[in-house]
Amino acid sequence: EWGRVVATLIRTTGDWDVAEESAQDAFALAIERWRRDGVPEKPGAWLTTTATNRAIDRLRRAAKGTEKLKEMAATAHSEDPSDSDESGIADDQLRLIFTCCHPALSLDAQVALTLRTLAGLTTCEIARAFLVSNSTMAKRLVRAKGKIAHAAIPYRVPPAHLLSERTQAVLGVMYLLFNEGYAASAGADLVRSGLCDEAIRLGRTLARLMPHEPEALGLLAEQWAS
Repeated sequence: EWGRVVATLIRTTGDWDVAEESAQDAFALAIERWRRDGVPEKPGAWLTTTATNRAIDRLRRAAKGTEKLKEMAATAHSEDPSDSDESGIADDQLRLIFTCCHPALSLDAQVALTLRTLAGLTTCEIARAFLVSNSTMAKRLVRAKGKIAHAAIPYRVPPAHLLSERTQAVLGVMYLLFNEGYAASAGADLVRSGLCDEAIRLGRTLARLMPHEPEALGLLAEQWAS
């Protein structure tokens, strides 16, 4: 649920850091509450609502975003608008990846930010994928988030006719996600099968969505060959 929760908060707050920190708070609270009270019937909704409330508290303490607070309070318990969009993408995770890969950012920034935010890779793992130092990648991620905030870049699911301008970045995300799974840069496991499986699943989904996109088919074939 991580990607969906963070995506919802980024869209409603417009603040990447507030979104991630509030999501972390919600997941930490879930560990405590669910162990005691049991897992709720709709875990994703519980996490989203809790994270939204945490975000409202953070913005209120910072004494900023009055209009944004009103908007968040009004939509805190509504359904996720990404459930009904014009992208034609049925898969939640792929939809979020297309959303995160905004063409206003450089290609590298799109891929790196998506890997960090939705795929959950660490800054160190992403730096290794891009063959740069950890500090360089950390600065790139901060700059990308800053550009989104300062330019008020909208964070929403693109309609179907605009998917093609984001496809290259989406393919980059899948490629590097598979690479990290196939040859893990850290940890006890040399192969992280969960990442490999997810990258292949996303590749299949993209190939079905864009059957005439040769690079999508080529990436899927390369993953299988590995």
